Amino acid sequence: MRRTYALFALVMTLSLIISACGPTPTQAPAAQPTQPPAQATQPPASEATQPPPTEEPAMTVEFVGGMPPVDPLAVSGDIVTAGSSTVFPLTEALAARFQDEGYAGNITIDSVGTGAGFERFCVAGETDISNASRPIRSSEVESCQAIGREPVEFRVGTDALAVVVNPANEFLAEGVTLEELAKIFSNEAANWSDVNPAWPAEPILRFSPGTDSGTFDYFVEAVMTPAYGDAGEETILSAANLQLSEDDNVLVQGVEGDQNAIGYFGYAYFNENKDRLTALKINGVEPSTASVDAGTYPLARPLFIYSDASIMAEKPQVADFINFYLTYVNDEIADVGYFPASQSALNGAKAALLEALSNAGSE
Repeated sequence: MRRTYALFALVMTLSLIISACGPTPTQAPAAQPTQPPAQATQPPASEATQPPPTEEPAMTVEFVGGMPPVDPLAVSGDIVTAGSSTVFPLTEALAARFQDEGYAGNITIDSVGTGAGFERFCVAGETDISNASRPIRSSEVESCQAIGREPVEFRVGTDALAVVVNPANEFLAEGVTLEELAKIFSNEAANWSDVNPAWPAEPILRFSPGTDSGTFDYFVEAVMTPAYGDAGEETILSAANLQLSEDDNVLVQGVEGDQNAIGYFGYAYFNENKDRLTALKINGVEPSTASVDAGTYPLARPLFIYSDASIMAEKPQVADFINFYLTYVNDEIADVGYFPASQSALNGAKAALLEALSNAGSE
């Protein structure tokens, strides 16, 4: 099995080398500045007949090659994942695609929260992949190491929620705070003036993704639960003038149709309809690529999955699924309602997979 992964890592390395050394105009400039210093430091006597160190560009932090293809029809064995309820729908979507394309095994995906997911992965050692809506803590890494696991982080996306109103809405021109947003969607407020006396005494028309949506789950977790605790979900579901829909077009049309309406959904979908809606600033920050990447937008956070090289060596199906996940995540992430990770972050995740498999193959 280790030979299998050593070969797999070799294939990936060769893929990187080919990509790094190919004739495309974007790759050639990247290779040129790194080669002269490397050649200049070579001992002239012993290394003069050696070819240029072509492996070095492939092993830089930035991933420059494509992932080797995975044929789901050829993958067998079960996979166990658990963790963040926010990452849950994304992993679920990739697992469904993996199965739709031929994988016949079972993928267990438990939504138990990030912390509980790390307990299963790092303490009990009963999962292969841990879904997380925050980076792993040092104490959790130590727990993993205590059972012989070295967690490897893979960035898979960003959760960026857009809260939207009708373009004719002027009283929310400065945006809202998270506390105001929770009250707006709660059963405590029937009219806008119930949230802020300076706002109109008009009914709040609320448009929300349905309860089966991962976007709804995140909104409850990030906005309602901090304000109302365990009653957060019931507080929004019992609010007046609430329309739930799994169809984002219905939400867009509802908010677009009345200046007293408010709704929310993934940033990627808002971006497709930004000429019909206004996205509110949250705590003074508007959702944008810049604020999401900088981590300043309050309703944006990085999404991760974690595994371990030894797990991937012992269970090749886990490595295959992570490879598949990283290859197709950006095809699925907008439909789930989240924001793609930057290309450099996704490249870093692919490079981390290559390194983990190389390390496993050399043991």
